[in-house]
Amino acid sequence: MTRELLVDRKEKLADGVVRLTLRAPGGEPLPPWDPGAHVDLRLPGGVVRQYSLCGRPADRSAYQVAVLREPGGRGGSAYVHDSLSPGDLVEVDGPRNHFALVDAERYLFVAGGIGITPILPMLDAATAAGRDWQLVYGGRTRASMAFTAELTAHGDRVTFRPQDEHGLLDLPAILAAAKPGTAVYCCGPEPLLAAVEALAPADLHVERFAPLPDDGERTAFEVELAGSGRVLPVPADRSILEVVEDAGITVLSSCREGTCGTCETGVLGGTPDHRDSVLTAEERQENEVMMLCVSRACSPRLVLDL
Repeated sequence: MTRELLVDRKEKLADGVVRLTLRAPGGEPLPPWDPGAHVDLRLPGGVVRQYSLCGRPADRSAYQVAVLREPGGRGGSAYVHDSLSPGDLVEVDGPRNHFALVDAERYLFVAGGIGITPILPMLDAATAAGRDWQLVYGGRTRASMAFTAELTAHGDRVTFRPQDEHGLLDLPAILAAAKPGTAVYCCGPEPLLAAVEALAPADLHVERFAPLPDDGERTAFEVELAGSGRVLPVPADRSILEVVEDAGITVLSSCREGTCGTCETGVLGGTPDHRDSVLTAEERQENEVMMLCVSRACSPRLVLDL
C-alpha cells in the first residue's frame, strides 16, 4: 500500500548520511514492522528506492530511515539530500521484510557503512531477548559511520573498524570466532556481501539494496497463468512482469530491479532462473516463489500463481 508521509525531521548523522523522520500527516499510527524491515520511497521521476527502518518498532508514530549520498547513484539519494525538506510529503510503500531476525542462540552482525541501518533495531531485539551478540562495524572513515554514539552505549559488544585506521575487515578471523549456533547477519556494499558469502557461514543472512549484475543468458520461454490457463510467450528482451502487465494482469511492483520483493509471485510449475537480490539460497532452491521483474526460466515453461 502506498501512503503519503510527512517529512517531520531531517538531520545529518555522519559525513554523507542524513536521517529522515516520517509521520502520517494526520498523526495516525503507522503500520507495524519488525527489525530488518524496509520501506520504498517513491521519488520524482519514477525513482523508487528502498531504505531500511532504523528506529524503534514499538514507536508507531514515525518511521526513520538513514540515507547515504551515493556520488555515482541514479539521483535518488541526491534528491533526498538536496531537495527533500521538513514539511514535504513523500510517497512510501511498505513496510516489507526480507531480512527478518531469526531466533538463534547468539548473533554476529557485520555492517559496512550505511548497512548498519537494518541492524540497529536487531541489536535492541537481541538484547531484549537475552541473547548474546557481537557487532563488527566497518566504514571508510570514523566520520562517515552513522549511529556511533548510540552504538557506543553497547560497550565491548561493538567493534568499530574504520578502514582508514584499520584497513579492510578481517572477515576470515571475524567469522572464525563465531561459536556454533551463531546466526550471522551482514548488510553493506556488494564487495562486503560477496566476501562474506564466499566464506559461507552456516547460518548467514544478507540484504542487498542494489541489483545483482545480470550477465546470464536471456532466452525466450513461456509462462502459464494458473488462474486462467492462459499461456504467454516471454521474449528474450522482455521481463515476465512486462509481459504479464501487457496482458492486462495487475501485479504489484515497485523497484523493477529485483531488490524490493514487491512482485514476489508463487511458482506452481517449472524451474525459475532467480536473478533477484531478495531471496535466500534456501528459498531459491525451494523454487516456491520468484520475482517477476528480473528473474527468468530454466525450463521451457513456468506455471505462475496468477
